[in-house]
Amino acid sequence: MIAPELARWVVGPLSLPAEVEHAALRHLLDGLGNAVAGMRAGAAVPAVIVATGLGGPEEATVLGSRTRLPAPAAGLANGTLVHALDFDDTHAGGLVHATAVVLPAAFAVGEQVGATGREILDAAVVGYEVACRVAAAAPNGFHAGGLHATMVAGVFSSAAVAARLMGLDAATTTNALGIAGSQAGGLLAFLATGASTKQLHPGFASQAGILAARLAAVGATGPETVFDGPHGVYDALAPASVAGGRVDTGVILRDLGSSDPQGWETTRIGIKPWPTCQLAHVTMAAAQLALVEAGVAATELAGLHAQVHPDSASVVCAGDRDLTRPVSPYAAKFSLPWSVAAILLDGRVGVDTYEAANLDRPEISALAARITWDVTDGAGVVAADAAGDVVLTLADGGTVSAHLERSPGGGTNPLSDEALFTKLQGNVGTTAGELAAAVHWLADVPDLTEILALAAAAATPSAQEATA
Repeated sequence: MIAPELARWVVGPLSLPAEVEHAALRHLLDGLGNAVAGMRAGAAVPAVIVATGLGGPEEATVLGSRTRLPAPAAGLANGTLVHALDFDDTHAGGLVHATAVVLPAAFAVGEQVGATGREILDAAVVGYEVACRVAAAAPNGFHAGGLHATMVAGVFSSAAVAARLMGLDAATTTNALGIAGSQAGGLLAFLATGASTKQLHPGFASQAGILAARLAAVGATGPETVFDGPHGVYDALAPASVAGGRVDTGVILRDLGSSDPQGWETTRIGIKPWPTCQLAHVTMAAAQLALVEAGVAATELAGLHAQVHPDSASVVCAGDRDLTRPVSPYAAKFSLPWSVAAILLDGRVGVDTYEAANLDRPEISALAARITWDVTDGAGVVAADAAGDVVLTLADGGTVSAHLERSPGGGTNPLSDEALFTKLQGNVGTTAGELAAAVHWLADVPDLTEILALAAAAATPSAQEATA
């Protein structure tokens, strides 16, 4: 069975290749920046208010503040903060936002138990591997059934992180994973309405995973067949993929703990350059490339036609809503034509692009209405790794095409350290350098005190930034 073997690895000795450790530190830094940006923007206010109101012992800090809450409540708030702007990383194989369910548990439980930076980093890598592997075992399987893979896989990841930091043994950790499976879910119903439930999913997963580990620690039990079945997570939440033979649970344990850095899923997580659904990124980037080649203004385009992977089309090109006039800023992040139009007209996409005032910009809606697409067969590649192909039609009837092998930020096209720092500066302002340095030395520090203090300071823009 998978869960007992996975649990033994989760709590066992860990030797991280340098490349894996570097990747994990990049993702933790990116996640912190996104959480601070979410706090600055007030994008997770309901989750923070409710988490704060739950009461209880002061065990862990809400990122971007000095508020301390019970660790599960901090997980709820921080998971929502990391994901609130949809600017957080994506593992293509599992289509899962890994840091949004790893960082909250690692920091909350790490702070609660007084873990060292080294222990927190090791636990985070364990979390990255669990989240990515559980999701990648059913590529698009959870999404196809209407569920958010980040929450489904995230409960296991958070439980694993918490179990390691709490010092649980393998048998108790197996129970924690089994308990976590009964809390997996996360409906994609927000897609048609612009509701904020997707932002909450990593918070739910982080809170649930921490609670699962705590329950196991005091004697609650969970099924060790949670991954294998019968009635396990894949049988229940990805039944069509199970029936179609598209679930490969061998992915969960394959090459686990390998001495080869390429055997670690942590190195395959992509970092977003833009705060919008990653499934639109490759088309956005290809459209930018084609516009440069055309040498015209976006307002002069007669149209744009794209090739879109079927699993991407179901999320960012769905016909059950108006993609040219999104009903909310969050809905705009899941409209391929709106995001493509915005990046072509403005030459950039940032957090401010998705402010409510921009939803009424007629030039974006007008260009979005001239964007069309064909759905490809999608064979042999997951949606987040698919190529981007676009054809621009110019006012004189001429055409310009562009092709990209994959979206920027991941896989063979990773975001550079320099680009990551530029993103961090945009998210946290003048404290970016200090925060980057503090995270870089995470493995050598006794606790999270400095990092948490810097995040709190960054969440309040300086007078210079506020007037910029």
